Amino acid sequence: MSLLEQISSPAELKNIDTEKFSQLAQELRDFIISSVSSTGGHLAPSLGVIELTIALLYVYSPPEDKIIWDVGHQSYAYKILTGRREKFHTLRQLGGISGFNNRSESQYDAWGVGHASTSISAALGFAMNRDLAGQNHNVVAIIGDGALTGGLAFEGLNNAGASGTEMLVILNDNTMSISKNVGAVAKYLTDIVASPFYQKVKSEIWDITGKAGELGKYFRTIARKMEDSLKNLIVPGMLFEQFGFEYYGPIDGHDTGELIRVLREIKDIKKPKLLHIITKKGKGFQPAEKDATKFHGLGKFNISTGEVEKEAEKPTYTKIFGAAMVELGEKFKDLCTTTAAMEVGTGLCEFHKKFPERFFDVGIAENHAVVFSAALAAEGRRTVAAIYSTFMQRAYDAIIHDVALQKIPLVLAMDRAGIVGEDGPTHHGIFDISYLRAIPNIIIAAPSSGTQLRNLIFTALDDFSNTWAIRYPRSTIPDEDIEENFERIEIGSWEILKRGSGELLVLAVGSMVHPALEAAQNFSENSITVVDCRFVKPIDEEMLFELLKSHEKVITIEEGSLLGGFGEGVAAFAQEKNIFPKILKNIGIPDEFITFGKRDELLKMLSLDTDGIFKQLKSILQS
Repeated sequence: MSLLEQISSPAELKNIDTEKFSQLAQELRDFIISSVSSTGGHLAPSLGVIELTIALLYVYSPPEDKIIWDVGHQSYAYKILTGRREKFHTLRQLGGISGFNNRSESQYDAWGVGHASTSISAALGFAMNRDLAGQNHNVVAIIGDGALTGGLAFEGLNNAGASGTEMLVILNDNTMSISKNVGAVAKYLTDIVASPFYQKVKSEIWDITGKAGELGKYFRTIARKMEDSLKNLIVPGMLFEQFGFEYYGPIDGHDTGELIRVLREIKDIKKPKLLHIITKKGKGFQPAEKDATKFHGLGKFNISTGEVEKEAEKPTYTKIFGAAMVELGEKFKDLCTTTAAMEVGTGLCEFHKKFPERFFDVGIAENHAVVFSAALAAEGRRTVAAIYSTFMQRAYDAIIHDVALQKIPLVLAMDRAGIVGEDGPTHHGIFDISYLRAIPNIIIAAPSSGTQLRNLIFTALDDFSNTWAIRYPRSTIPDEDIEENFERIEIGSWEILKRGSGELLVLAVGSMVHPALEAAQNFSENSITVVDCRFVKPIDEEMLFELLKSHEKVITIEEGSLLGGFGEGVAAFAQEKNIFPKILKNIGIPDEFITFGKRDELLKMLSLDTDGIFKQLKSILQS
């Protein structure tokens, strides 16, 4: 029996001889690589924290001790060692286990995650509750993988350092070029700073100088400056020290023995602490080490070659957007693009290569990205901010306060709108229509094809007088051919794709237009009218008024939340105009968080595929 097969809880991990931890680490790597090659997932981040995970579970005792991961990309080994090994083959699959930490999945998941930079704030909340309750367990936050670029992380650091409450933040550093600091001197410094003798002497000196009045304050200032200057000749810890944290490291994050030793030494220091570790993203799998970006999150792949299994090559909305941006970059010489650590995911790689001076990636900082982009646009520079729908939620205040209120002509390109798939409820972009519809001075558009996406982006940039939000799904386009020329689309205009006899009116938005049209064409009688409602705001009031008056039954279909969605807007318009069809039904995402699974599976589950829409149309026609 392998070591891994002997572990179904952290308690059983503690029974393993520490000399065998290198073997356990290799077994974990092999197990994760094998599983993710079949399910897809976030491979490189999790491979980088195998040794750290083993050390954490050896030194600490969750669920009493709270171990809080940031983002969740790095938690696969943690899941496996906390009782989910036998279910790991169901990772990110419908009915399986989540790709992120999930409080409802396991008692060992202290905090649910999916978006970045939340761990320090959450850890402080847990630590404060512990202190208020008179408890004495440990609280550890692991942050890294770019999450420290988010402003929320620094808000947490600021509050935690000022509070003085005991907690540990582990900075998993796999990108910064500070390898020169990992060595004997840094190790020696950490040994000194973490030792009880050093802490005792430092505390006594601080107490003595505090009793010496004004002269003591002077000595304290000199002592602190000398300590900071000496330490920062060797380690980059001053930033965290200024936030009120005791800084330790950097140390080798792949040396389990060293990690265990340091964690034990600093465990009982009753202050805010930060341990800086250096790791290799993708550690132990050569293809992932060479291309950590590719193996950050991916589908099924061949273990031997590292090649990702590709489905039939069909153009996606993301690819169409990326290609259009390059063409529009040539057309509009002032065009800039921004994103928040999503260059590859939003399809902006080619734009970056061709126009490097006009491309800006601001890191995991969506709020900043929107304000920064708005200022560019305010100065007369056409700007497109490309951010996933789910992450645009984090910039909501900026969209209201800094963009719409000031009538800034910024274009928000919102990829991954609607059901995303295996990443689940933290990543589905189902709320954007609802949270944007309430904002004045904003145009909301949803293309139903690749050609329409190109034309909407062009129209927004050519218009350059309004705030635009253009939402499109994580899926392939329905077009057989893409029109090469750009054409302006009249703002607020809809298009009738199929004119029926007047019995049933189907108002479809974006990704739902094509399946709605397919479903309607399956009826032999010409009873159904299908409309491409490419503008959610403003709506085509003239067309809608005429269609509501001329149809007995109405159904709206959207790949978004029904609460506050497009359908509610249509219902409100009908009520305002005193038009009351026999039936007015809204179809979309119900008032619940949707689980993870393949996009097609989830759309089928929600009756938002062609077959599901057909059944609902049939039911309404027969009612």
